Amino acid sequence: MVSKSEMSDTPSFSVIHPTSSEGHAPSPRHSGVARPVVAKRISFYKSGDPQFGGVRVVLNPRSFKTFDALLDNLSRKVPLPFGVRNISTPRGRHSITRLEELEDGESYLCSHGRKMQPVDLDKARRRRRPWLSSRAVSTHAQPRPAAAAPLAAAPGMPRGAARRLVVFRNGDPKTKRAVLLSRRVTQSFEGFLRHLAQVMQCPVTKLYATDGRKVPSLQAAILSSGAVVVAAGREPFKPGNYEVQKHLLPARLPGISQRVNRKGKESRKSGNWKVCIVTSDFPNAGTSSQVYIILYGQQRSSAPIYLYGRDGAPFQDGHEDIFTITVGDIGMLFKIRIGHTNSGHTPSWHCKKIELQNMSSGEKFYIPVQRWLARDQEDGEICREFPILNKGQPILPVTTYEVSVATGELWNAGTAANVYISIYGSKGDTGCRQLVQSKSSFCFLRGQTDTFFLEAVHLGELCKIVIGHDGLGPGNGWFLDDIVVKDPTTNHEYAFFCHRWLDQEEDDGKIVREIYARANSIFAVRKKLEHKKKEIWAAESWKFMKGNMVQFYNKLTGGFVRLHPDGRVDAVGEKTDKYGLFDIIFNKGNICIFQSHELRHLSLALDNGVAGGGAPTELRVLYQPSGCALLESALVPGHTVIFDHSGKRINESSAGYAELSKEFVIFVKGVFLNSAVIILATSLCQALCLQPDGTCTGAGSQSEKSYWRVHKISFGICMFESVKNTQMYLRIKDGHCDGTGNGDMYCHFKIKKNLENASISLESTNSPGLFVGLQPDGQTKPVIYTKDENVCFYPRVIQFGRENPMGMSATPSQGEEMTHESNNQKAIAAESETRRPLPFSVSTEIKHSQISKTLLSEENWKVLVLTGDTGTQANVTLWVYGDEGVTGPIRLKKDGPELLFLPRQKDEFQIEIRSIGEIYKIRIGHDGTSGQPEWSLQKVTLQHMKSNKILDFEANVWLSRMQVDGDIVCELPVVKGGQPVFPVVRYCVDVYTGQLKQADTECEVSLCLYGERGDSGLRLLCKSNMPVRFQKGQIDTFQIEAVSLGKLQKVLLHCEASDKSQYWYCEKVIVREPGRTSESIFICERWIPFMSQGIIYSEIELYLQGED
Repeated sequence: MVSKSEMSDTPSFSVIHPTSSEGHAPSPRHSGVARPVVAKRISFYKSGDPQFGGVRVVLNPRSFKTFDALLDNLSRKVPLPFGVRNISTPRGRHSITRLEELEDGESYLCSHGRKMQPVDLDKARRRRRPWLSSRAVSTHAQPRPAAAAPLAAAPGMPRGAARRLVVFRNGDPKTKRAVLLSRRVTQSFEGFLRHLAQVMQCPVTKLYATDGRKVPSLQAAILSSGAVVVAAGREPFKPGNYEVQKHLLPARLPGISQRVNRKGKESRKSGNWKVCIVTSDFPNAGTSSQVYIILYGQQRSSAPIYLYGRDGAPFQDGHEDIFTITVGDIGMLFKIRIGHTNSGHTPSWHCKKIELQNMSSGEKFYIPVQRWLARDQEDGEICREFPILNKGQPILPVTTYEVSVATGELWNAGTAANVYISIYGSKGDTGCRQLVQSKSSFCFLRGQTDTFFLEAVHLGELCKIVIGHDGLGPGNGWFLDDIVVKDPTTNHEYAFFCHRWLDQEEDDGKIVREIYARANSIFAVRKKLEHKKKEIWAAESWKFMKGNMVQFYNKLTGGFVRLHPDGRVDAVGEKTDKYGLFDIIFNKGNICIFQSHELRHLSLALDNGVAGGGAPTELRVLYQPSGCALLESALVPGHTVIFDHSGKRINESSAGYAELSKEFVIFVKGVFLNSAVIILATSLCQALCLQPDGTCTGAGSQSEKSYWRVHKISFGICMFESVKNTQMYLRIKDGHCDGTGNGDMYCHFKIKKNLENASISLESTNSPGLFVGLQPDGQTKPVIYTKDENVCFYPRVIQFGRENPMGMSATPSQGEEMTHESNNQKAIAAESETRRPLPFSVSTEIKHSQISKTLLSEENWKVLVLTGDTGTQANVTLWVYGDEGVTGPIRLKKDGPELLFLPRQKDEFQIEIRSIGEIYKIRIGHDGTSGQPEWSLQKVTLQHMKSNKILDFEANVWLSRMQVDGDIVCELPVVKGGQPVFPVVRYCVDVYTGQLKQADTECEVSLCLYGERGDSGLRLLCKSNMPVRFQKGQIDTFQIEAVSLGKLQKVLLHCEASDKSQYWYCEKVIVREPGRTSESIFICERWIPFMSQGIIYSEIELYLQGED
C-alpha cells in the first residue's frame, strides 16, 4: 500500500539511481558459520496480487529459528494490512504451519487472513513493468546490517526512508530549516514541537500549512502540501511568501515509489535525455511554480525530476527551456507525466509543446500539449499525461475516467480535508491526483456522492485504487462508503467497496487506504446490500429477544398487524389495539414465534402462504436495506406475510401485483419505562453521547458512554440522565442543547414517535416546537421539527425499566395506552432486568427483607453458599448462565446486621432467574475489597423453590489475589451423571505489548474472553510469567480458568489510565487452549485508552483474526 506520505498534492524531489533489472536483493550472508547448514531458497508472493513481484528468502536453521520469526520477517517485506499471518501453497489449498513443510525452490502465498486468493505465478515472476512499481521500499531495498537499518516509523509516520520537512518561521519566510523526520524526533507531536523550537531557536507551540490552515498532528505535517509547514508560537498565523527553494525540496513525490539500488550495482546505461519545453506566448501563460516531469518506459518509470533554469526563472511566456536529465535505463518510452507544485504568485501554466531526445540512441519524440495546467482553468488539473506518438498516432489513447465517490451516511462522515486518489491498471497508474472539481458545490458531505473526471493515458483493466486525505482542516476525518470508476473507452464500471473511516481517531487510525476492484459491479452491489442487511440486523436484533412484546406496523396500510379471536389477521389496527400485541416466546437467531398477548392459544402463522392465527409457528425475520423487515416462514422459505392496500392478507401467488406490501416496521413496547437504560442511536453504529466538556454528539460509539437512564415524569414525558456521568441530564436551554442539565424543567422532553421508521424525536416541554437536532458534524442543537433525519433517534433498550412509582401523576388524556402499558409491561420490565444486565452498572442486590414477601414462582431460586476455613468481608457476586441467556451480576447481600461468609458458615439467599433456559454454569467471586479480601469457597447450591430441583456446584477453591493464580472469580459447571456438562478449561493468554516508546503501563489491565458458549467475565490480569507486567516489547502470559467457551470469537481489553503517560500500546493477544495445537489471534495494534470523536474509551473489542 502506498504510504501516507504519498498522498500529497505537491510532488517532491527524489535522487535518482539506476535500478538493476533483477528487482530483488540477495539475502544477507551470516558470518561466523561453524558448520555447513542446509539452506532453502524460497519465493513468497502476495495473496490475490499478481502485480507483486515476490520476495526471495534464504531459509536455514540459523536465519529463522521459529515459524513466527519467518512470519514477522515477511511482514516487513510483503505489504499486507495486518502483516503476514498465514502461508499456503500457490493455489491456497494447503496451509503451512511449520518451517519443515517449506520446500527448497518452491513458491508460496502470504496472507493476513485465513482466506487465500490464488495468484498466476508466471505473471508475477515476469520482469517488473513501470506500472507495477508502487510497492513498499522494503521490497526493493538491499537489506542492511542492523546498525545501518532505517529507523522505524513513529506512530502516524509513513514507512520507508526518513523524509524531510521544510519549516518556515511564522511571518519570516527568509528563516527556514530542513528537518529530517527521524524516529528520534517523531515519537510524539509534542516532542516534535519541542525539537522544532530548538532548531528554529524560537518558541513553537503549533504548526500551520502555508495557506494558514492549522496542522493538528505529526501525520498531517508529513502530508501537508509539499511537506512544508510554518512554525508559530502563541501568535496567530501570519501570511507570507513561503516559497520552497530547490535545495530544500522533500525527498520523494507522493504516489511514486522511491527506488533503491543494490550497493555498487548502478545501471551501466546512463539514460540521458534532452528535454525541450515551450511555454505558450500569450499573456500569463508562464508559471512561478516548480515544474517536474516523469518518463514511463516499458521496463520502469523514472523518479519525478524537477526542472530548474540556470539563467533566470524558467517557463516564462513564449520561452523555450532546454534541460538535460538522467533517468537510467527505462526501456522504450510510452508516456510522460508533467506537472507542477501550484506554488508562487502565478502558478497557472499553459504549455505549448514538449520535445524529447534520447541522447544514447538519438531517438526524438514530439508531444503537442496545448493545455492549461492550472486550478482555475479547464478541468483544474495541475498535472497531465501524454502518450508517445508513433507515426503521428498515440501508442495508447487518452481517457477521461469518471470517478464517483460516495461519502457514508454516518454523522460527521464528511470531510473538509484535501482528498487524493491514485488509480492503478494493467497498463500503469494515474499518479496521485487531488479530487477538486466535483459536480456538487461542496465536496465530500455526509451522504453525498461526488463525481470527478480524471484524464490519463488509458490504464487497461483497472485493479486497485489508493485513496486518502491530508488530515488538514476542521472535521478532517472521513467515512468513505465506496467508489465507482467508469472507463468510457470500454464502457466498463469498476466498484471499490470501502465502508470504513479514514480518520486518525477512528477505526485503525489510517487516513489512506488501498482498495481492490470487485470482480464485477453486480457482485459489488450485492456485496454492499448484504453488508447493509448485516448492519441493520446487528442494530435491530435486540428487539427479538425472548420475552419482548412487539407490534408490526405496515406503511402501505398505515395500520398495525392484529390477530383476531377467530384467527383472522389484518393490518389496519390502531396502535392501542389489544389484538395487535405479540409476545416473543421463542428466539433462535432471527427465527421467532410471535404469540398473541391477548389470545395465548394463538400465534402469528402462515398457512399455505396466507397469514393467519394458529399453533406456534416459527417465522424468520429478514431485514431489508430499507430498514423494514419481512416475516418469512421458517419451514417454507419464500412464503411471507403479505397484505394489500386495504390491510387484507394475500397469499404468495399474488405477490407480483401492485399495491401489496410485505415489509413491516417493528416496535417494542415498554422502552421508556421508568429507570430503563437505553441507547439513543443516530445511525446503525452511532449514538447520542455525552462528551467530557458537557456537549452532546450524535457521532458517538454505541458503548456504555452512550447509555441514558430514563426518568419518567408523566405519560410521554421523560428526562434522560447519563449513566456514565450521573446527575448530568440532556437539556435544551438558552438556544443550546447539551448534557449539563440538573434535572430541572429544561430537561423535560416530550417523546414524539415516528411510525414510518420506528424512531423518536425529543421535543422540549419548556420550549415547545424545539427538538433535539443534529448538525452534519453530529453536534446537537435545538431545531424546529421537520421529517428530516437530523431529529430522529432510534432507541435501543440495554436494560428495561419498571412501572411508574406510586403517586405519579397521570392526566385523563392519557387514555387507553396508559392503562395498557400499566397492565402489560410488568413482565417485560422484570424479565429484562435479568436478560440484559447493564455492563459496569450497579449489581442487583438481594435483600433479605424481600424474601418473605416474594411469592413462589417459576423464577424463584434459593442460593446456598458454604464457606470453607477462611471467610471474607468482601462483596460477593453471582452470575447464572443458561443456554438462552444469563442472569447477573447478582450481589449476595442482606439488610440485617448478620455477618456473611464466615468460616464454615452456610449462607442462604433467594434470587429470581428468568428466561435463561437450561442452566449450564455459574460464576461466583468477590471484589477484593475490605480488610479480609481472601475467601475459601467450599460449595454453592441452587434450589428451585417450586420444583425443589437442586444443582450442586462443588468448588473447593481459594479466591485470593495473594495465592495460586491470583484469581478472585471462579466458574463452576453443572454436573450430570458425575460428569460436568462442559469441562473447565485453563486458557493460556499471551498479551503482547508493543515496541513503541512509552508503550508500557503500570495500570491494571483486564480481559474478557467471548466464545460461542458465553463469556469468561472481566478478569484482572495480575499474575504474569514476567516479574513486571506490560513492559515495552514484552510478552506476558496469564492463565484464565473458565468453563469451556467453545470456539472463541472475540476478546475485550480494559485499561483504565489516569493520564497519558500510563496509556498502554497493545500489539495483539493470542489465546491457546490446552490439548489443541491451534491458537486464536486477536490483533490490536493501538493505544488503550484511545480517543474517538473527542471521547476517551478505556476498552476495546478485538475480533478473531481471519474472521469477518
